[in-house]
Amino acid sequence: MRYSPAAWGGFRQHSCRALQFIAFLIQFVGLVALPGRLVGAQEEPPRPNFVIVLCDDLGYGDLQCYGHPHIKTPNLNRMAGEGLRLTNFYSAAPVCSPSRVGLLTGRSPNLAGVYDWIPPATRPQDDLRDLVHLRREEITLPQLLSDAGYATCLVGKWHCNSKFNSNAQPQPNDAGFDYWFATQNNAAPSHENPNNFVRNGEPVGPIEGYSCQIVVDEAIRWLEQQRTVGSDQPFFLYVAFHEPHEPVASPPELVAQYLDVARNEDEAQYFANVANVDVAVGRLFDALKRLDVDSNTVVVFTSDNGPETLRRYARARRSYGRPGPLRGMKLWTTDGGFRVAGILRWPAGLQRRGESDEVVSALDLLPTFCRLAGADIPATRELDGIDLSPLLRGQSIERPRPLLWCYYNALNEHQVAMRHGPWKMLAKLDHGQLPRFQNVHRGNVQRVHAARLTDFELYHVTDDIDESDNLIDQVEESPRLRELMEREYRRLVDASLVWSR
Repeated sequence: MRYSPAAWGGFRQHSCRALQFIAFLIQFVGLVALPGRLVGAQEEPPRPNFVIVLCDDLGYGDLQCYGHPHIKTPNLNRMAGEGLRLTNFYSAAPVCSPSRVGLLTGRSPNLAGVYDWIPPATRPQDDLRDLVHLRREEITLPQLLSDAGYATCLVGKWHCNSKFNSNAQPQPNDAGFDYWFATQNNAAPSHENPNNFVRNGEPVGPIEGYSCQIVVDEAIRWLEQQRTVGSDQPFFLYVAFHEPHEPVASPPELVAQYLDVARNEDEAQYFANVANVDVAVGRLFDALKRLDVDSNTVVVFTSDNGPETLRRYARARRSYGRPGPLRGMKLWTTDGGFRVAGILRWPAGLQRRGESDEVVSALDLLPTFCRLAGADIPATRELDGIDLSPLLRGQSIERPRPLLWCYYNALNEHQVAMRHGPWKMLAKLDHGQLPRFQNVHRGNVQRVHAARLTDFELYHVTDDIDESDNLIDQVEESPRLRELMEREYRRLVDASLVWSR
């Protein structure tokens, strides 16, 4: 059959319209099939990066923005001004190793079997402390973020195992860190020119400089490498400073700035040590801005526990940290032991700025970061921390359970503490007759499990920040809070890990 020119033109016109319609259908179906690409829908914002800056033995009152009269911390002041300063931020323990394990797992460190600081395992010990470490079975924040596509890095102090850089126990990479540059415990021989850093399993040897600056140097190099490869991969960076833990050493030019206000040179060394941390934090923020990742990076600054007591041991001669208005120090279960500075900054996402008195814990960082990152937490994993994203949106938060600490080696008489709303409750174990244990193992577990809470004290810490007015026999809430504490304590003790050789 032959077509006339007019008929052929009509056929072509109808065919073109049909093809255009088919093309439209294909495009429409493609838009519907792609998540987040529905017609009229906005693009999903990129997932935030995360940085945790953790100091060692920094007191609640050691920063200028928390009331220190002499130490100048302009970078942290600016961070607090641009973000959220948390006045009721609690660490997971009043001492370093369990505090770090709690932060990384979102659960009480007792559940992981880390009850006290972890010494290096030089020989078998009767209390089995040579076995203590963050086990492979634990689920950590860097693991969950890595599974969700994040690059992960640790720089600074690890202190989560007794056999550091050894195949005998898991190392930072086994806990989810792609890259690590760390020491087992303190920088040695001091913060100045340390010689005990290990990078991804390889000892580094002596390094010139001061620990916090060395740590930030490494963090910046890692961040630059992440950006150099042209990757938009989100990242989690854990910056664990050694400062201001003893043995304290600070740059002479900073020490000189505090000689006129300090009582002696040792105190000036401590003031300069905290100021040096502030300088390091400023350098880190400058790098985030230079690499154009500052706006969408959540940064949390805090400490592992309260300040060390001056001359508690031979090398603590420069331990001039201050708990501010709080009662107690490091190793105490009063608030001076674990109520610490907490500053949160996120320019692109924080909808509330200024100051917050909401009760917040380092345990909350895991569920919060995972929520913001879209990282899956196993449904069977019960956490002690809560999701803080409502707080970031300017809303209040509710804790379904109180915060509870059980520290068997406390320097004060009360080994168990609970914070619930405005209330702080303390209790002894067996009227103070339970020995001070640094570990729970087969040799002492029966005695630990048999111990009962006694000698309760109750403080309304919203109005009584220094825990000086015991209200246990004066308020109607006492029986309810005592029952709650006993129930939460039994739940924790029954589930805590017991070490066995």
